[in-house]
Amino acid sequence: MKTVIVHDWLAASGGAELVLEQLLQCYPDANIFTLVDVMPPAERGFLQGRKITTSFIQRLPGVQRHFRHFLPLMPRAIEALDVSQYDLVISSSWAFAKGVKVRPDQTHVSYVHTPIRYAWDQQELYLQQAVSLEPLRKLARFFLAGLRRWDIKTAGRGGQLVANSHFIAERIAQCWQRESRVLNPPVALDDFTCTEIKEDFYVTVSRLVHYKAVEVLIQAFNAMPGKRLVVIGDGPLFKKLEAMAGPNVTLLGYQSREVVVGYLQRARAFVFAAHEDFGIVAVEAQACGTPVIAYGVGGVLDSVIPYTGSDPVDAGYSPTGLFFDQQTADSVMAAVERFETLPDAISSQACAANAARFSPGHFRHEFMAIVEQAMDNSAA
Repeated sequence: MKTVIVHDWLAASGGAELVLEQLLQCYPDANIFTLVDVMPPAERGFLQGRKITTSFIQRLPGVQRHFRHFLPLMPRAIEALDVSQYDLVISSSWAFAKGVKVRPDQTHVSYVHTPIRYAWDQQELYLQQAVSLEPLRKLARFFLAGLRRWDIKTAGRGGQLVANSHFIAERIAQCWQRESRVLNPPVALDDFTCTEIKEDFYVTVSRLVHYKAVEVLIQAFNAMPGKRLVVIGDGPLFKKLEAMAGPNVTLLGYQSREVVVGYLQRARAFVFAAHEDFGIVAVEAQACGTPVIAYGVGGVLDSVIPYTGSDPVDAGYSPTGLFFDQQTADSVMAAVERFETLPDAISSQACAANAARFSPGHFRHEFMAIVEQAMDNSAA
């Protein structure tokens, strides 16, 4: 059986690339097709020297540094990739990959990280950050309207759609009017060891961009001067957030994996105010035995078992965190204060056991079962 994996683009190692790595372990003989390959040599190890087939965009001038400027060409480019010689087509898609053209007799399974964010619910945020002049924004809105139409039209090419969370399954239904299976992404858990001894500080790990809502966390801890917050991560808002942080809030910027793991292990809790599709760091924190205090929407609903107010023993559940219901400092403060009244309700062992559900081995087993069922359905 000839297999191809279609990936949006290879530019930097992230959550989508961890999925690709696991897909390659499932299907080690698979070829890789992608729009653009500008992955730095230091991050290419998981590709194991495989040949990468790219689209015509790869040959355009300036692509190495500015490939995202060719966004208007990407629908055409993904459709031009010729995967007709393959029996099984697997796409890992957060933008265009699911739109690759397939024949009716080919099996296509598409793992969907999200429908294209900047064409749907994050359009205005994208335009504010990426386009400075209003006439250009009008032109961009026209293009994005066409991109939404293309996104809907090509959703049927995705074959069996697999959403990375129940939140994304709902977005797929809303945007594309398609049903999907849910399989949470793999989380590399080998680096994390459950630690029950905690220190008196809270931690968040995040890219410092607006939608991550780190400023809400800083505002909350500014108003709680007796509690410490450590912020790990870099991004365009670093200077602004550093300027607004009180003396009990420390911004460390980018840190190595080892440093991040150490803080996640020692923290009293991991705090998280973003509305994420999934949120891998929340799982990593639990793998360290660290509870999660999170904005209770999106992917964390899949990854965190919230304390409900019922006694865990009597109710028969093992909570791993708390949710707050608004992206406001007051809501964060109330959740932190509530958390501190529950020292025995959330155990480190329960957090680690919950995180184990997201192991790469579990992902591979479940994904291959989905593919096998899709192939049986195609043959029927």
